Amino acid sequence: MRIRNIAIFSAAILAGALAGSLVGPRPAEAVARELIELQRDVTSLLQGQKDLATQVTQDHTGMRTIVDQTNSSLGKLEGTMGSLQKSVQDVQANSGARLDTMSTQVQGLSDNLEEIKSRLGKLNQQLVDLQNSVQSLDAKISGSAPATGTASPTASTGGSPSPSSVPSSPAPSADTLYSNGLRDITSGKYDLARSEFLDYMKYYGDTDLASNAQFYLGEIAYSQKNYDQAVKEYDKVLSNYPKSFKLAPARLKKGMALIELGQKTSAVHELREVVKRYPGTEEDRRARAKLKELGVTLTPTR
Repeated sequence: MRIRNIAIFSAAILAGALAGSLVGPRPAEAVARELIELQRDVTSLLQGQKDLATQVTQDHTGMRTIVDQTNSSLGKLEGTMGSLQKSVQDVQANSGARLDTMSTQVQGLSDNLEEIKSRLGKLNQQLVDLQNSVQSLDAKISGSAPATGTASPTASTGGSPSPSSVPSSPAPSADTLYSNGLRDITSGKYDLARSEFLDYMKYYGDTDLASNAQFYLGEIAYSQKNYDQAVKEYDKVLSNYPKSFKLAPARLKKGMALIELGQKTSAVHELREVVKRYPGTEEDRRARAKLKELGVTLTPTR
C-alpha cells in the first residue's frame, strides 16, 4: 500500500509540472531544467520504492526465522514441562506415602502422652484408695484386736485349696498391652502390634483407650495395604465409639482407603463429611487437599 501511494504521488507531481508548463509561456531552458529535476526526483522515488521493497522482503524473512525458532523453543519447553510435571507427580505420590507414615507415628506419640496422663490419673486414684484402706485398717486395729489362736479352715483340716479357688492365668494388664502395641506400631512391627491391640480389645474393649486401640487396628491394615480390612476397622471406631477423639482421623483414613480401592464416590462422601464435621482441624485440611486433588469443588460455607 505504501509503495502504491508513492507511485501515485510521483505521477501527480509529474502531471502538475506538465500542467504548469502548459499554463503560460515560459523559457525553454527553465522548462527543461524543471523536467530534469522532476525526472531526478522520480528516479529517486523509484529507487526508494525498490529499497523499501527489498527491506520489507528482508524483514519478512527475518520474522519468519524468528517465528520458526520460537515454535521450536516452545516445542522443547512443552517437552521439558511434561517431564517436570511427571517428576512433581512422582514426588507428590512418594511424599503422600511418607506423610501417612509420619502421621501414624505422630498420632502414636500423641496417644503415648494420653496414655501416660491416664496412667498417672489411675495411680493417683490408687494412692488415694490405698491411703483410705490403710486409714480404715488402722481404725479397725485400734478399735478391736483380733482373737489369737484361731486357725484357718484350711490349716485346721489340713486340706488344700479347692480347684475352684485356684486363680487362672491373668491376662496382661491394659497398660502393658496398649504400651507394647504403640511401641510396635511406631517401630513398624505391624503384625506384633496387631496381636497386642486385638488382645486389648478382647480384654479391655470398654476402657477409655479402646477406641484408640480399634483405630490402630485400622492403621495397621492401611499400612499393610489391606484396604478392605482397614475400612472395616475404621467403621468400628465410627459406629462403636461416638465420643472418641479418633472419629476425625478414622473418617479421613476411611476415605483414603476407599480411594485406594477405587471407590471414588464413597471416598468423596467421607472426605466431605470430614470437612463438614471437623472444620479447622488437621483432618479438615488434609481432606480438602485430597478433594482438590480429585477435582472435587467444595461449596463455600456461608
